[in-house]
Amino acid sequence: MAVSLHSIANPTEADSKPVWDGLRQYNIVASRLPMNREDVCIQARAEDGTVVGGLVGYRQWDWLYVDLLWIDDSQRGTGLGASLMAQAEAEAAAAGCQWTRLYTYDFQAPGFYEKIGYERWCVMDGYPPGHSQIWYRKRLTAA
Repeated sequence: MAVSLHSIANPTEADSKPVWDGLRQYNIVASRLPMNREDVCIQARAEDGTVVGGLVGYRQWDWLYVDLLWIDDSQRGTGLGASLMAQAEAEAAAAGCQWTRLYTYDFQAPGFYEKIGYERWCVMDGYPPGHSQIWYRKRLTAA
């Protein structure tokens, strides 16, 4: 079978879907586990409805993965980040998750994650150049 490669600028969801579907099917067969991914999105809104913070991630295979956490400058230092994380962790634990994981950069919030109980378990120096990407995890349920 002849195969050709096609690079797609600005791919759409439809462009990515065959790859996701193929990998999902492979993972179900190889792991013998269902692909039980559930997307997570928690927003913090001001009285006027403006989003001033939020968390985006997903739950899968007994883990919560926090992909994005953002707090507007006007809300930093108020405890909003800790509240968003606590809500995501509580919902994940209630859904059966035992762990959570995330990464941040040395110029973002490593001290914040350590303050709320996350353990550093991997550091990728030089990513991005001159900085480090830091991976964290936290047990949500008793061992």
